[in-house]
Amino acid sequence: MANSDRRWLMTEIGKPLVKESFTLPAPAENEVTVEVAGCGVCHTDLGFLYDGVPTKHELPLTLGHEISGRVVSSGAGAEALEGKSVIVPAVIPCGACDLCQRGLGNICRTQKMPGNDIQGGFASHINVPSYGLCTFDESRLADIDMTLADVSVIADAVTTPYQAIKLAEVQAGDVVIVIGIGGVGGYAVQIAHAMGATVVAIDIDQEKLDKLGEYGATLAINANEAEGSSLKKQILAFAKENGLRTTEWKIFECSGSAAGQLSAFGLLTFGAHLAIVGFTLAKSEVRLSNLMAFNARIQGNWGCLPEYYPAVLELVLAGKIQMKPFIKQCPLDDINDVFTAVHAHKMSERAIMVP
Repeated sequence: MANSDRRWLMTEIGKPLVKESFTLPAPAENEVTVEVAGCGVCHTDLGFLYDGVPTKHELPLTLGHEISGRVVSSGAGAEALEGKSVIVPAVIPCGACDLCQRGLGNICRTQKMPGNDIQGGFASHINVPSYGLCTFDESRLADIDMTLADVSVIADAVTTPYQAIKLAEVQAGDVVIVIGIGGVGGYAVQIAHAMGATVVAIDIDQEKLDKLGEYGATLAINANEAEGSSLKKQILAFAKENGLRTTEWKIFECSGSAAGQLSAFGLLTFGAHLAIVGFTLAKSEVRLSNLMAFNARIQGNWGCLPEYYPAVLELVLAGKIQMKPFIKQCPLDDINDVFTAVHAHKMSERAIMVP
């Protein structure tokens, strides 16, 4: 690669990212070089930069794990990928270990997460393992008025809730409750709706709640106006009025906040499935015996298996998941301004940084 390659580095917690020109080494065996088309800004990136969530790779580090682009170079064993349009999984398993062989690649102990374990996607180019890359015909994006950069956020914001919903075995007739509908949660609403569930959306942002009513949320509740037991009573009343189940709710905590987690736990009912999808360093105090009393379960979710990516992309291409109203492309050189705006909750769309 030429010296004109560039990336933005996190050098210290809470400090602006630093632009750097660099020379990317040739990809190693079973690696490829991806020319980045777009890289989404995720809540996790903000956690690293502003909250001190530790990265696996020491600083300085290029953040960014929602990456789409084109393969422009390949190492031995990955030649077939050259020229392909790809979405890079946010969590890349090794594909060879016992866990991977048993379908548990998202907990592979040698997995690589761009912007955490390895250099990330807020750059012009990145070297990544070739395993699990989601290749597709880029020309199909024209049918849904999207570009290669636009689909970058499939790599986390869309696939992560998809896997959580798969683990919860969501199906037609279910009542699904999504807490926190920015980014990941908004797509959780759409995916659950596409699977035939009746979806309740909960957030503190009325504008987001109003918008999601057009994209799969049958009931939208502002958490500022209904807290604690009143929240559960409102959903119970809604379920009874509409002939829906009052048991076995599928609850997805996507806000990544202590308040959201407490609300989610408070919604447990008989046979409920509570999925923890969002992340926070904050601690919550709950009575775990409720799980016993309700015969309920809590399921964590880390990333998404690469083998699910093609199915998610097909949902997008079929129009069953709408991305365009929820994303906004921004020049990569504006990354510090964008991070500041996202951190201050001044951007309602998912920002995609375009080199």
